[in-house]
Amino acid sequence: MNWLLVLAGAAVGAPLRYLTDRAVQSRHDSVFPWGTFAVNIVGSFVLGMLTGVSSTRAHLLLGTGLCGALTTYSTFSYETLRLYESGAKGYAAANVAGSLAAGLGAVWLGVEIAGSW
Repeated sequence: MNWLLVLAGAAVGAPLRYLTDRAVQSRHDSVFPWGTFAVNIVGSFVLGMLTGVSSTRAHLLLGTGLCGALTTYSTFSYETLRLYESGAKGYAAANVAGSLAAGLGAVWLGVEIAGSW
C-alpha cells in the first residue's frame, strides 16, 4: 500500500510543478528557466523539512511522491543544455551554479527549521 502514498503525492506534485512553472516563467521576460529553478528550490526546502519527520508515510507521500513529481532534474538538464547550445552560456552556467547553491541552501534551511521544532 506504500505505492498509493507515492501515487497520491505525485498526483498533487506533477500538476503543481506544471502550474508553478508556467506562473513563474510568465512573469519573467528572460531565457533563464525561472520556473524550473523555483520548483526545484521549493522541493529541496520541503525535502529538507521532511528530515525532521520520522514518519515513513510522510516521506512516501511528501518526499517521494510530492517532491519527486514537483522537482525535475531532467528538465533542469535539458534547459541548461538548450541555453548553452543557443549561445546563452552565461545563463547556462548561472543555472547550474545557482541551482546547486540555492538547492543546497534550501535543503539545509529546511533541515535547520525542522530540527528547531
